[in-house]
Amino acid sequence: MSTQEWSMQEVVRTTGTTSRTLRHYQQTGLLRPSRTGHGGLRYYDRDGLLRLQRILVLRELGLGLPEIGRVLTEQVDVASSLREHAEQLQREQQRLSRIVDSVHSTIRILETGGDLMANTMFDGFDHTQYKDEVEERWGAQAHADSDRWWRSLSDTEKQEFQHRIDELVAGFADASARELPVEDEQVQALTGRLHEWVSAGWGGQRPGPDAFVGLGDMYVADPRFGKTFSEDGREFAAYVRDAMTVYALAHLE
Repeated sequence: MSTQEWSMQEVVRTTGTTSRTLRHYQQTGLLRPSRTGHGGLRYYDRDGLLRLQRILVLRELGLGLPEIGRVLTEQVDVASSLREHAEQLQREQQRLSRIVDSVHSTIRILETGGDLMANTMFDGFDHTQYKDEVEERWGAQAHADSDRWWRSLSDTEKQEFQHRIDELVAGFADASARELPVEDEQVQALTGRLHEWVSAGWGGQRPGPDAFVGLGDMYVADPRFGKTFSEDGREFAAYVRDAMTVYALAHLE
């Protein structure tokens, strides 16, 4: 096993991470140096660099530091974990590539005077990109119903559907910022509208309590979904999940 170590300055220069960030990771228990040398100089060994790479990857996937800490405490093989992280990054890369292509397509249309088409403008934002997750959690029929419904919509209806979730996200952002209890009547009204929005997206199939709570859990556990409920770097997916749990117990049992 290699005993090579890297000083904090070397780690900062190589990774682009600031020394302040590394100290913060140490203070929160995410990443401790392998030893502290003369004058308080911190050193990191092979395991430390592997752990730092995982932290940075998980940050790229949108996880907050508390969630990263929970992931790092899981007793799993590091190589297997990194492989899973890499697969998540590849999926995100593919999604972003589709969005980039759709934006470039819009630019070309604007410059040449062509007609805008919503089915290309919003590629990459399409909810059907999560086919595997939907089928794994709720079955192939659930995805088929949702996909059939989505493709039946006109361009205007697709834009209206997106506008509805934008309004709901803004409402939850405001409610969480004001620290309204998730049991609050206003928050539960928002959650009821979210349930209706999900029902529409599921081809008219209304999710029961277990499915609705499971969807809320997915907003928190999967950063790709959780990004929906974030604003200016502030994440409130857990707040929405808690509101969905209350709503499910009160209205869907």
